[in-house]
Amino acid sequence: MKCEDYGEDLKGNATAKEEQGHGCVKFGGQKYQEVEKSRVWCTVLSGIECYGDRVFLSRKEFPCIKYSGHYFVNTLIYSVLLGFLGMDRFCLGHTGTAVGKLLTLGGIGIWWIVDIILLVLGELRPADDSSWVPYY
Repeated sequence: MKCEDYGEDLKGNATAKEEQGHGCVKFGGQKYQEVEKSRVWCTVLSGIECYGDRVFLSRKEFPCIKYSGHYFVNTLIYSVLLGFLGMDRFCLGHTGTAVGKLLTLGGIGIWWIVDIILLVLGELRPADDSSWVPYY
């Protein structure tokens, strides 16, 4: 069987989750306890004989986490080496502030240092609210 990577995005609607019994109100989180879990839709692969619905909700709950290709270590390296040009912000999708950082050469170095600190503390995250892709 093949299951979705994460639950249905309910865009912050907690009432819809109560009515449907599944779905993600919020994605991601800094701590394990903050990550919401949801059942996901699964489909039986073709060529497998099935007595019942071919599309069904999983019994197991999966974490509501989206990944969009942002790696923390890569972004930290970009921030340290090319942060004064705004490369870290361009990579995270913060284009407006990246252009400002580029034009001011990292706020004459101050913005550059502040962004490294924010990145390490977990306050500077991808613009699409996705989570960092973990290295295994």
